[in-house]
Amino acid sequence: MILFRDAGHVLGILLIILGAGMLICLPVSLFYRDAQHNALLLSSGVTVVAGFLLFRLRRRTNLQINKRTGYLVVTMGWIGISLFSMLPYLFSGSLQHVADAFFESMSGFSTTGASVIADVENVAPSLLFWRSFTQWIGGMGIIVLSVAILPLLGIGGIELFVAEAPGPTSDKIHPRIQETAKRLWYLYVGLTFAAFALLYGQGMSGFDAINHAMTTMATGGFSTRNASIAYWDHAGIQYTIVLFMFLAGTNFTILYFFITGRWRRAWASSEFRSYLLGTALLVFLAITLFPLYQRHFSEQAFRDILFQVISIITTTGFVTADYTSWGSALTFIFFLLMFSGASAGSTAGGIKIVRHMVFLKNSWLEFKRIIHPRGMVRIKVDGQVVAPRILTHIMVFLLVYMATFGLGTLALTATGVDLVSAGGAVATCLGNIGPGIGNLGPMDNFSGVPDAGKWILGFMMLLGRLELFTVLVLFTPFFWRAN
Repeated sequence: MILFRDAGHVLGILLIILGAGMLICLPVSLFYRDAQHNALLLSSGVTVVAGFLLFRLRRRTNLQINKRTGYLVVTMGWIGISLFSMLPYLFSGSLQHVADAFFESMSGFSTTGASVIADVENVAPSLLFWRSFTQWIGGMGIIVLSVAILPLLGIGGIELFVAEAPGPTSDKIHPRIQETAKRLWYLYVGLTFAAFALLYGQGMSGFDAINHAMTTMATGGFSTRNASIAYWDHAGIQYTIVLFMFLAGTNFTILYFFITGRWRRAWASSEFRSYLLGTALLVFLAITLFPLYQRHFSEQAFRDILFQVISIITTTGFVTADYTSWGSALTFIFFLLMFSGASAGSTAGGIKIVRHMVFLKNSWLEFKRIIHPRGMVRIKVDGQVVAPRILTHIMVFLLVYMATFGLGTLALTATGVDLVSAGGAVATCLGNIGPGIGNLGPMDNFSGVPDAGKWILGFMMLLGRLELFTVLVLFTPFFWRAN
């Protein structure tokens, strides 16, 4: 049974939190005197009032969200906060069209980083801070944040966490779900401040440092500069961002184990080892191919290759160089990386390494099953047998993911976007990455996409951020049946 009033009650709480979050941008507006304080106050007021009205749909507080209601809350929550978070763009006049504002807003909360703003350096600082803040909130999920808060209001949050948790991982830091959410956020906040301190200490302004610290840990990719990270031709700054992108793409449970000294348990993760080794091999492959198209190889070239490989794998989307100018082979490699993703349980989007691991192991063992059709050949990850239900789920996920990519590309080409650009745009939005290929590459933006195309890509971002099934299950007839 779907509890619509309970869902509206929770959605109201999320909007109240969002409206309060908008006020965090007020000091930035007042400090820089960018004249956006009225737009922020109005946006906050509208959001809080809407949230309060939804909150009052259910007066009692001892609510328990069942699974179907949980999926509805997560999906409608992301759509709702994306719709209301576009208000600062519209009320300030920085974006004139609803399609543009929704695209920018969804790109923020889904941590995609694709943008329709051609000149971000002319945007008011408080709005740039709002862009970065939406990515930072979206990185770990505003729903997970609420899991730590809702129990205080008497609302159980386990179903919300299951629906929001990024990736097929069952590892838990602490058996109580709200404690898990809190510790994840403590870690997330701590790493954000560490990134800020290092970037600021190496020459970034305080404003640039806090914005890029937030969008790095969120694997979001929004920048305060038109040239993205290429604006700072500084090895220390770029290597620092590489480090924190890699950390943000690591399962946060594994990071917690490393930080608390349980190194053996952390290193026992085959996904983490594959993540580390796979990144190294891809960087080596790119270095090997690079001289075929460029005459000179230098430390700068190595840094650009390392940066772009990790930026795409972790779905961050920051840019230090135009990888589409490195030749067709490398462009194709970066396009394939858009279907990779980093670790499950990280802030990264994409398919996730653990799914690729299971797929490859199952494909390899299929040859063994052909030779030994009566044998019991099981797939193991970290010494644990992968249950048939999970194996089926992963295989279906991969099939649905590729089908969604194909249908999304077809729909986008129908709006007038060329095939190469459409394929790159859908891949980057579905994977929550940011830059694509073709006319929507790392040196371009999405302002030229037709409005219909922006709505399509916004939906792709939502599907990718919530890993397909959370959203698509709402389109099935049996989801809405009473029993």
